[in-house]
Amino acid sequence: MSVLDIIGGAFLLTGCGFLLVGSIGLLRLHGFFARLHAASIIDTLGAGFLLIGLMCYGGFSLATAKLALILIFLLLTTPTAAHALAGAAHIMGIRPQGVTEESGHEKLNHQQGIESEDRSSNRPQG
Repeated sequence: MSVLDIIGGAFLLTGCGFLLVGSIGLLRLHGFFARLHAASIIDTLGAGFLLIGLMCYGGFSLATAKLALILIFLLLTTPTAAHALAGAAHIMGIRPQGVTEESGHEKLNHQQGIESEDRSSNRPQG
């Protein structure tokens, strides 16, 4: 057993761990955004570590190059897809737990003690 096989096994175990934790998160977490976070962890980290482990086992070959391309594709598309889903859910009116209708900018101003101005007063007069 070579050092590359041991490293590959460690990556495979780490990937399986992320897949297990993310799967439990999909079942146990409440709310759309929490489950979306768990699903993106499964796809990005779990599958990513599994692919790296398989690349270590495969050695330097055409299969390793293909696995590397799949990994790059996953790392680019999965966070983008999760962001798009979260944005679409937000537009549809789904809010994360604990968030009220008050916007984040108004909350920040309130915490800093700045009075909220009426947006119509910023228009030029004339």
